[in-house]
Amino acid sequence: MALLDQHGRPIRRQELKRTIATTSMVSVRQPFPESIASGLTPERMGAVFRDANQGNLREYALLADEMEEYDPHYAAVLGTRKRAVSGVEATVEPASDSAHDKKLAELIRTQVTEAPAFAQLVEDMLDALGKGYSVVELDWATTADSWSVTGWQHVPAHHITLDQDTGRELRLVDEADPVNGIALAPGKFVVHCPHLKSGPVQRGGLARLVAFSWICKQYSIKDWMAFVEVYGQPLRVGKYDQSATQDDVNALFTAVANIGSDAGAVIPKSTMIEFIETSGSRSQAVFENLARYLDEQISKGVLGQTMTSDDGSSQAQANVHNEVRHDIANADAKQVAATLNGQLVRPIIDLNHGPQNDYPLIKIEIEEAEDVAMILEATGNLVAHGLRVKQSEVRARMGYTDPDPDDDILGTWAKVSDQTMASAVAAALADRDDIEELRDDMLGGWQPVMDDMLRPVREAIEGAASFNDALTQLSQIDNLNTGLVIDELVRGMFKARAAGDDNDG
Repeated sequence: MALLDQHGRPIRRQELKRTIATTSMVSVRQPFPESIASGLTPERMGAVFRDANQGNLREYALLADEMEEYDPHYAAVLGTRKRAVSGVEATVEPASDSAHDKKLAELIRTQVTEAPAFAQLVEDMLDALGKGYSVVELDWATTADSWSVTGWQHVPAHHITLDQDTGRELRLVDEADPVNGIALAPGKFVVHCPHLKSGPVQRGGLARLVAFSWICKQYSIKDWMAFVEVYGQPLRVGKYDQSATQDDVNALFTAVANIGSDAGAVIPKSTMIEFIETSGSRSQAVFENLARYLDEQISKGVLGQTMTSDDGSSQAQANVHNEVRHDIANADAKQVAATLNGQLVRPIIDLNHGPQNDYPLIKIEIEEAEDVAMILEATGNLVAHGLRVKQSEVRARMGYTDPDPDDDILGTWAKVSDQTMASAVAAALADRDDIEELRDDMLGGWQPVMDDMLRPVREAIEGAASFNDALTQLSQIDNLNTGLVIDELVRGMFKARAAGDDNDG
C-alpha cells in the first residue's frame, strides 16, 4: 500500500534510510561558505535582497546567518524568541481514549517529544524565524517490523533554493539540477515555514525586517569606534619659535603625528609639544543614542515589545511581559506543532501502523504570565468584602502546596498537639456565657444573610470572562441588598439588651 505525505506525494521507503543533504568540498553544497556581511554596503544589501526575490536564496541566507553572528543584541532577542517555544515541554494528546489511539500517542512520545534532542529539533525548525524557512533532514532506522526516527540534521539555509517555475517550492541545491535544485523527498525532511507575513517565504523572515536597522547600527558603531579612538587621546599641538629650521619643523610634525602610537618622541630643543585635554563632546551621545534606538527597533520586530530587553524595567514588569509577547510566542508554538504533526507524527504512524483516520497531536502550549501580586491584592480586597475563596486555589496560583499536619508552617497559628487543642476547646465550652451563645446564634444564620447580600458580587465574578472583566463588573454594582443584614443586627442587639437586663436583675 502506497503511503502519502500531507501533500499527497508518495513516500518512498528506500529514500528514507539514506542521507541526502550531505556537504562536500567537491559538491555545490560546500561546508565552508563565503562571507556576505563583511564590508557590506546598503547597495550590496539591496542586491542580495533583489536576488532573493528572484529565488536565489544563497546570499540572503548567508547574510541572515551572519547578522546573528555579528550583532549580540539581534542574536539575543532572536534566541529569546526561539527558546520561548523550545523551552516548553511538549505534550502528546491521543486521538481518543481507545487503547489503540493511546498506543499511537505513546509511540510519538517515545520517538519524538521525550527524545533527548527534541528541544534542538524545535530550535532548528525555528531557524525559520530569521530566514522565513527551515529544513531538517530526518534519520530513519528500521527493523523487521518497525520504523523509528533516530535523529535529525539541520540543513543549512543557503543549501536551499526555490523552483523557478512557481517560486513556491523549497528544493535542495544539487548538481543534478543547478537551476531548480532537486525535490525534498517526502517523509525525509521536515520543512517549517512560519506565517510571519503574507507572501513568499523569502520575504517573510525577521532578518529581512530588521536588516535596515542592523546595517545602520553597524555604520553607527564603526563611526563611534573611530570617534573613540580619536577622542580617547588628548589633542596634540606642536609649537616652534622663529629660530627653528625647516628640518626642526618637519621633525616636530612627525613627532606630533606619531606620538599617539609611539608614546614618545625626540624633537629639537627649539620646539615643544603641548597636550590639550578635551572636556567632552555631544558626538558620543549621538552615536550611543542611535545605536540604542536601532536596538529598540530590532527588539520590537523580533519580540513585539522592548520592555525586558532595552529600557531597564523592573523584574516584576519583566515577569508580566514574559520577554516575548504572549500572542507571538503562542503563535510560534502552534505553528511548530502543526508542522510536527503533519510532517513527523504522520509518517511515523503510517510507516508503523498504516494510515489512520485520526492521529495523535503534539501540543506546545505557552502559559501567559500572571501578576501574582496584583491577584493576591485583589483577592484580599474581595475576601474582606465577604467573598469566600478556597485556600488551595490561592496556593495553586502561587505555586505552593497544601501543608501536611506535621509540617512547620508560616503564619499566625502555632502548631499544637491534638491533646492541647482538645483541652482548649473543652475549657472554652465550659466557660460559655450568654454573649457567646448569642454570638453563636447570630453566626449560625449569617451565611444565608450574607449570600443574599453578596449575590451580585458572586454573579459578577462567575460571569466574568477574565480577571480584569470581573473588576470592571464589580465596580458597576450600585448597591447591595443590606436589608437582611440590618434585620439580623437589630435582632442580635435586642437579644443582647434583654440578656443584659436579665443579668442585672
